[in-house]
Amino acid sequence: MRRVLLLLLVSMLLASALPLAAWAQAAEARLVPFRQGRQWGYADRRGRLVLPARYDEAGPFADELAWVRVGNRYGYIDGSGNPVTPVQYEQAGNFQNNQATVTLNAETFAINPAGRRLPPAEVAEPADEDPLEQGDLVRGPDGKVGFRFTVGTARIPAIYDEIKDNYNGLLLVRQGPKWGVLDNRGKLVQPLQYDSVRRGGSPLLPAVRQNGRWGYLGPEGRRLVEPRYLQAAPFFGGVARVQTPSGSFGYIDTEGREFWSDTEPVSIK
Repeated sequence: MRRVLLLLLVSMLLASALPLAAWAQAAEARLVPFRQGRQWGYADRRGRLVLPARYDEAGPFADELAWVRVGNRYGYIDGSGNPVTPVQYEQAGNFQNNQATVTLNAETFAINPAGRRLPPAEVAEPADEDPLEQGDLVRGPDGKVGFRFTVGTARIPAIYDEIKDNYNGLLLVRQGPKWGVLDNRGKLVQPLQYDSVRRGGSPLLPAVRQNGRWGYLGPEGRRLVEPRYLQAAPFFGGVARVQTPSGSFGYIDTEGREFWSDTEPVSIK
């Protein structure tokens, strides 16, 4: 009897978990800007075109909205491709916290998801340029810097010229002209081989430059994408805009998959 009750309890727990798993899977199935030749549409995470390629440029979805460009003007669409605003703006940014910054008739202001203009917001206090969330810098007599973690006893010796914190529990360090990555035990996850690093984005996957080309590091500091792009923007909403060696633009996701094709548009089944 006790075994039967235990099996029943496990079955109930698995059943209750299914809606959550389905929701998580649906949340990951956001549309990604997809370039087909010179035109842009939107594809699912498997690269299948969902919204036809009919825009001159397209941005990532955020707050269920995305900007698109037709000619030299921008507007916003929803996940079904329906227009939310007219294509009228000279510039348009991604939605964040239910608002986006646009420029119309040389005037810059914020709009809400309905496309209505928002009153000017108060100027926020400037944020710390380089917050150290995991610990404190330790400076040596020769001007070099190390790091002391707040949690645990790990201590990075003062042998680096620059240290950047706040990256998935890792440290970005520079020694001379080259950058590398340390874990929270002081072990080099990436050797000192990069010419520059660029933090930021959502998620926090930094872009790294080597021999004039950009790539990305993954959550554990290992290479996600080999440096091969001419430009690499921060991740936003799980995708990042890159410029290919041919000079064209496209998007990649957090697994390094590329969402573009230089061939003719495929038919949607």
